[in-house]
Amino acid sequence: MRPVNLIPSEERPGERRPMRGGPLAYVIVGALAAAVIGVAVLAITGNQISESKAEISRLEDETSAVEARAQALDAYTQFHSVSAQRTATITSLADSRFDWQRVMHELALVLPDDVWLTELAGTANPSVSVDGAGGIALRTTIPGPALELSGCAPDQSSVARFIQALKEIDGVTRVGIQTSSLSESGGGSGSGSATCESKAPVAQFQIVVAFDAAPVITEEEGEGLAPSAETAAAASPEPGAEE
Repeated sequence: MRPVNLIPSEERPGERRPMRGGPLAYVIVGALAAAVIGVAVLAITGNQISESKAEISRLEDETSAVEARAQALDAYTQFHSVSAQRTATITSLADSRFDWQRVMHELALVLPDDVWLTELAGTANPSVSVDGAGGIALRTTIPGPALELSGCAPDQSSVARFIQALKEIDGVTRVGIQTSSLSESGGGSGSGSATCESKAPVAQFQIVVAFDAAPVITEEEGEGLAPSAETAAAASPEPGAEE
């Protein structure tokens, strides 16, 4: 009689058990792995989002602090702006003023000993007039500051030297001669309202000194007049006069 093993083959010791699930088990394992990876990705993304939100919050706090400091310093900024505007205004006013004092000082330095003035007027523009002085027609061709000089010299050579000396004054751009004539004596008719007190023949002249580079100042801007003189003694002594 032949022996028969009644134990099922899958439970027999030493025998390979056949796979019960088939490929479904691999599908389940793959799905679980994908789920784990997805959860990990979500966790990492969530952490990154949280960090970004924290950085945004930190930057907003810093921005608020900077804006608060800026508002606290706004008064100083306004003060600086006002100060700069006032400085510019003062500079503009200073630049628009003509330094008559300096011009008069330099004129006194360059005036030759043998030349004396009978009239002297300085104006900021041709529309300004000086009572009893000036009125030289050549002045109307100069839009800016100018000096009007009337006076006497021993001869025409002295007048020419005086003109060259006038050109040495700082700011002078041109010197124009209205008239320069040699009279028989100083007591005769000559340039200007005053005459030259001299018995010898003298050259009487009218000269205009222009400062074209200076700003053209209107009468409304309050520019004052230069000091004026109607006698030669106010500018220089006459030849032969006591010093």
